[in-house]
Amino acid sequence: MSKKRVLIVGGTGYLGQHLLQGYAEINGSPYDLAFTHHSGPPPQALLDAIPGSLPFNVDLQTGDGFEAISSTFGQPDVVVNCAAISVPRACESDPAAAHAINVPSSLVKWLLGFKNSNTLLIHLSTDQVYEGEKSFYREEDIVVPVNVYGKTKVAAEQMISEKYSNFTILRSSIIYGPQTISPVPKSLPIQWIDGALAKGESLQFFHDEFRCPIYVKDLVSIILTLTNQWISEHKQMQLLLNAGGPDRVSRVQMAEAVGQFRGYDPSLIKSVSASSVDRGVRSPADISMDITRLVQTLKVHPVSFRDGVRLTLTTEAKP
Repeated sequence: MSKKRVLIVGGTGYLGQHLLQGYAEINGSPYDLAFTHHSGPPPQALLDAIPGSLPFNVDLQTGDGFEAISSTFGQPDVVVNCAAISVPRACESDPAAAHAINVPSSLVKWLLGFKNSNTLLIHLSTDQVYEGEKSFYREEDIVVPVNVYGKTKVAAEQMISEKYSNFTILRSSIIYGPQTISPVPKSLPIQWIDGALAKGESLQFFHDEFRCPIYVKDLVSIILTLTNQWISEHKQMQLLLNAGGPDRVSRVQMAEAVGQFRGYDPSLIKSVSASSVDRGVRSPADISMDITRLVQTLKVHPVSFRDGVRLTLTTEAKP
């Protein structure tokens, strides 16, 4: 049996590195792995940790670099698209760049260039497609994004579902968990809260913004399950799934979970309204998600937020 080919687009980012690790750690290593990078050379620590994975420099705006994947790696069986400009303020300040990266037109065009449609595209979307006016959004609820980031992600979902035949769109909430093999430059939510509280700093957290954060290894399990299902059954797949954790939590509750696990002074955590801070971008108030369809479809049960915090703070990325 020849190995199945998996391409991670955005493989040097936070989720991308955890995915490469997840695929590589499967017993018997049934996958050949490749990943794209753009802003710099692929980190040596990642190449050393995932030997045999092939890095490709790809410009998602122009599509430059995809042909090198075709000629060297071949048509992938599964593509996971993790690449995005995901900081809402950055999207707000440069909507054109956000649209060019977050709507993967060049990726879909490349995939459509193959003679057969044997590639499953797993695309990471966001809970920020929802308006934020109620709790526990379901996949069939109307999407009314309130910022540029959410709008680009809705545009991506529409483009993929209209143009491509086999896909799964995962509307991910905040992704948290241990640091990556090659540390990413952005601050990670649990580690940031932990570091600040450890210094005895008093910090303000919003009590009126709610999400369903997902532990990164649960998101990896979801993607591995989809990959396995596609390869073993090879039936047409057109799925839209909320990919969050089981708990609806505010920023205050996130901080409290870290503080309670570590035993920090609870008075350091100050509760404030989101309206008290101007972040330069509109943020939806309650985009908690109902994950019933995810659990029923894939039989994956994401861990509670408290368990995820414990796992994050007791686990370091393997060197």
